[in-house]
Amino acid sequence: MLKSAVCELLGIEYPVLQGGMAWISDGRLAAAVSNGGGLGIIASGNAPGSYVREQIRIARSLTDRPIGVNIMLMSPHADEVAAVVVEEKVPAVTTGAGNPSKYMEAWKAAGIRVIPVVASVALAKLMTRLGASALIAEGGESGGHVGELTTMVLVPQVCDATDLPVIAAGGIADGRGVAAAFMLGACGVQVGTRFLCAEECSVHENYKEKILKATDLCTMVTGKRLGHPVRSLRTPFARNYAKAEYSSMPDDELEALGAGALRLAAVEGDNEKGCFLAGQAAAMVKRIQPAAEIVRELAEGAEPILKRAAEWVK
Repeated sequence: MLKSAVCELLGIEYPVLQGGMAWISDGRLAAAVSNGGGLGIIASGNAPGSYVREQIRIARSLTDRPIGVNIMLMSPHADEVAAVVVEEKVPAVTTGAGNPSKYMEAWKAAGIRVIPVVASVALAKLMTRLGASALIAEGGESGGHVGELTTMVLVPQVCDATDLPVIAAGGIADGRGVAAAFMLGACGVQVGTRFLCAEECSVHENYKEKILKATDLCTMVTGKRLGHPVRSLRTPFARNYAKAEYSSMPDDELEALGAGALRLAAVEGDNEKGCFLAGQAAAMVKRIQPAAEIVRELAEGAEPILKRAAEWVK
């Protein structure tokens, strides 16, 4: 069985974390992933603390295994959610879209495992100094907010820059990706896009259908002009936004153009106005299946590949 320091750190069976996807990663999905042996993560997104508390309690009604919460630091409710995870005694917090420095002392005092998402070596070093429990090195292949470096390049550099356990993210959708991540120095993976097609994922059926029909060139990155690029499927919304981004449209109007677009995709399934966030691995997602089965396939699929590594060394 694939075991690593991440399993010991988080009290999980397999070194697989489910990505925190706003409007998608709720308590039900998190519980299903945790019941399958991974770490299910509830996404706070732009939601208030009351929503996050509700989802934590839903997850705990469905599993007695560890769960986590992802906090998007750009959210206007970040302070509130940061307090909720302490009050609810959540065992692990992942963070994205920002620097969690101001919350780390309180989280650590509460015994929370703090696992920031980092897209650069500089941020990895800072989070290490501030006492993070582990790091998620997320490459630009991932869906949602992305950095400049690819997973292949970022992971080994982060591993060289810290003594903390490193979890690889971005472009991982099967056992081959998990094995590659371990060979780069990681001791765990975070996967988002594949869980969009978990049976327990509540995302709109139109969203799942788009993922299942995705091709290798199905995604694009928009938002660089505003300083927070995101990767999504090539939909009418994404194409129109890209045109606006390179036009003379003022920044505030461009910002407003994207407001609410993810909810339109995830909740309402709006094929025209919705922003369908997805990673480049979308084309590797072939069917809808239970979350627990996805977790097992990721971990167990890596085992024979890693065992074969000795064949290449003579």
